[in-house]
This record gives sequence, structure tokens and C-alpha cells, in this order.
Amino acid sequence: MTGKLNFRKVETLTAPGRHSDGGNLYLFISPSGSKRWTFFYRFGKDHEGKPIRREMGLGSAGKGEVSLAEAREMAVSARKLLNAGKDPLDERLAIERAGRGVPTFGSFADEYLESHRTKFRNEKHIAQWEMTLSKYCQPIRSLPVNAIDTEAVLKVLQPIWKKIPETASRLRGRIENILDAAKAKGHRNGENPAQWRGHLKTLLPTRQRLTRGHHAALPYDDLPAFMAELRARESFASMALELTILTATRSGEVLNAEWREFDLTKAVWTIPAVRMKAGHEHRIPLTTRAVEILQALDQTKTKKNPFVFPGQARGKPLSNMAMSMQMRRMKRDNITVHGFRSTFRDWASEQTSFPHETCEHALAHRISDKAEAAYRRGDQFEKRRKLMDAWAAFCEAGMTSIAA
Repeated sequence: MTGKLNFRKVETLTAPGRHSDGGNLYLFISPSGSKRWTFFYRFGKDHEGKPIRREMGLGSAGKGEVSLAEAREMAVSARKLLNAGKDPLDERLAIERAGRGVPTFGSFADEYLESHRTKFRNEKHIAQWEMTLSKYCQPIRSLPVNAIDTEAVLKVLQPIWKKIPETASRLRGRIENILDAAKAKGHRNGENPAQWRGHLKTLLPTRQRLTRGHHAALPYDDLPAFMAELRARESFASMALELTILTATRSGEVLNAEWREFDLTKAVWTIPAVRMKAGHEHRIPLTTRAVEILQALDQTKTKKNPFVFPGQARGKPLSNMAMSMQMRRMKRDNITVHGFRSTFRDWASEQTSFPHETCEHALAHRISDKAEAAYRRGDQFEKRRKLMDAWAAFCEAGMTSIAA
């Protein structure tokens, strides 16, 4: 019988000795009060033909240590080895011997963080990495970095994939980065078990909905198909939405855009400070597709209306509900227009190597640090042009399949 213990008992038991959970799993409490998990079993026979009793430690118990659920999982794995005629302790020692000279995932992750500390945008960002790689990666931290396989990665991700999807997605990317670094240092071989495309994407459910605050966003993997469908609509609202996505701007910035703000020859859109949330002028590099949209609209403009997207009322822009209604007609009313900025930011963070400052400037976010602010006044515009060209290419990845 298993399951004799529960969370409360593990926390409150103080009597020294072994306390059985069943299935060979015990909570051992020392006379000093420290607690640890042990797996007792019999394997092989001694010179007298009697079964040899063995004990395998499973880690410390208590708050912040190996939980009851984790100990039970390890006990299940050990029982599977016994049923297969293998000694769990010998199997673990074999892994350790194979991993000699190879760092554990935990030690390598810590080393990776330390060596990349200056590349993080702030202390909060570092703290997020440290927390996720220690808290959620506990099941694999003690494994040699070359022993991390798909099953190990799934063991970390599956418990949180649906509960906290954005954290899980970021954690997956962080594990992938660390395993790539381990391979670069000669500690691993073969494919990265944490990679998404062509691998985990086939094993984990696609996140249906992401949120940042109250703005529901489309997962970036679904964006190319959405853009192909959007372009087929051919309406003022669909063109406004496509331009909003391609430029990673806010809906109001697009709907209130005036022709005098655009230089189509240089492919630049300059939004005056008075129209920006941060109160600073914002220059946006226009991609080839963005220019095409504006050139098509240019054929329809009249002197009576200065707006790029004129509304039905003379001298007024398109309604601020136009893009939301367009998505509703596409049966996408579970996401928001503003959420596409989150889609862009997630894509840029997880699928590109563009600097943080470049991505933040593309979203017209203010950078408070004086050094960073000075940096962005330099060559960020051309870097942002490359970023937005890459974004446009990603957005158009679904056009080929639609055309076919």
C-alpha cells in the first residue's frame, strides 16, 4: 500500500526513525530532527543466499527540498528498474560515473547565469532566470548536463505548461539556451531536447491564449496563418490591422495616422510626440509590405481627409472599433489588437538574438537607465529596421501555404 503519508504529516512528524509511505519509500528523521527520503529494497543475494537489503537516498525532505510528490516519482522510477531486473542504486551510480567531468545541469546553469550577468537588462530579469532555473528545474538540476533528454525536459515543463503558460514558455527557452551552451563547450552531443520547432511542439499542446495584463495575445506560432487570412480580407480595417501588426504599434497610433507623417521614399513613419504615450517622437522603419499597404491606400486618399484610414464622417479617422470588429468577423474575438505587441515581444525574445534595447525601442518603450538611453540614440534605427524586416518575413511565412 502506498500513500500513507501526506503533506501535513511530512511537515509535522518529528519522531526519529523511518516513517513508511508504502512502496519502499520512507521518510527518515534523524535524532537531530533533519529529514530525508530513502528507498529501501532488496536486490541480489549474499554468500549465504539471503536477499541483500539496500538503501538509496532520494534527497532532503522539508520546505524548499524534495517534496512528497517528487519523492514518490523517484520511488516509482526505482520500482520500474527493480521490475526490469535492474538495481536502482547501481543504475544511478552508472549515470554518475558516465557524467564524471561533466557538470550537472544545476551547476552549469548557475555558471551560465554568472557569465551572462552583464547581458541581462536588469537585476529583476536575472532574478527571474534564477528563480525558474532553481524552482522549476529541481528534478533535473542534479543530472549531468549530458543526461538531459526529452523525458527530463518534459518532466519540468508539463506540470506548469497549462497552469502558467508564459512562464513555462520562457523556461523552455532558457533550458534550450543552457543546453546549447553546454553543447558549445563540448559537454553534450546531438539535438537539443528543449527545442520547440520540430520537437516539443509535437509533444506539448500549443498555448491557445497568452496574456500580458488584460490584453489577450495570439501565440506567435499561430501568427503567419492569421496574417495570411487577414490579408485575404481586403478592407480598410484589415489593412489597418495588418499595418498595426507589422509596425508593432498601438491601434490609436495607426488609426490616427496622417499622411504628413510618412516618407514612403525613405520608408519611414515619424509619429509626433503629441501622439505617443511616452510623449516622445517615434520613428518607425517601414517594411516592404508596410509600404505596399500605404501605397495602395495612397491611391484612395482625398484632400478632404488627412487621415491614412479615413472614417465615414468627413475629417474623421476610422472608428477605434474597426480592427476589433475585423477580428470578430474572423472569429478571433478571444484576443485583442493590443495583444499583438505582446506577440511581437515574445517572438523577438524567444526566436531572435536582437538586443533587448532594440526590441524595447521598437515598441516605443521608455528606457529609464541613462546609459541605455544614450545607447538607443545611436544606431538603433537601422538595427530596428533589420528587426522589423525579420518580423515581416516571419509574418509572411503563412502566405506560401495559402497561395498553394
